Amino acid sequence: MSGKLKSVGELTTIAARAARDGKTVVFTNGCFDLLHRGHIHTLRQAKAHGDLLIVALNSDQSVKAIKGPNRPVMSEADRVELIAAMEMVDYVVVYDEPDPYKLIAAIKPNVLAKGGDWSADKIVGADIVEQNGGRVAVIPYLKGFSTTEIIERIRRENGENL
Repeated sequence: MSGKLKSVGELTTIAARAARDGKTVVFTNGCFDLLHRGHIHTLRQAKAHGDLLIVALNSDQSVKAIKGPNRPVMSEADRVELIAAMEMVDYVVVYDEPDPYKLIAAIKPNVLAKGGDWSADKIVGADIVEQNGGRVAVIPYLKGFSTTEIIERIRRENGENL
């Protein structure tokens, strides 16, 4: 596993230290199943909003609960390695809950970044970030680049049940 993978406790300390040093901590989250161009776009744009980018990754259990029994396609360990390998990602944390509310409350990022497929009023944790003087950044969505759309396209083109 990557050295970028941290516990919530470690990230709480890292984020607090970064804040003391005047750095901006950006937080984003997702399943990141079947990594694609839309993910890269979102992560690059998120990083542009600050100095440190923390990516919270849904665990296999969490993805299954959200997306259904056939997901994730890629294992948690594989998804961690892929996300951690990206130059714009500073730290990765894995969580089992269906949403990252507790993580956001613990880490207290300055910026909460989410892809444009989420409306600002539906972004989990926005209230915490804004109450702490931070802001929410909605990253424009790249149409046609979502894992669900890619899986559906493969199914249509191959007539297979993936």
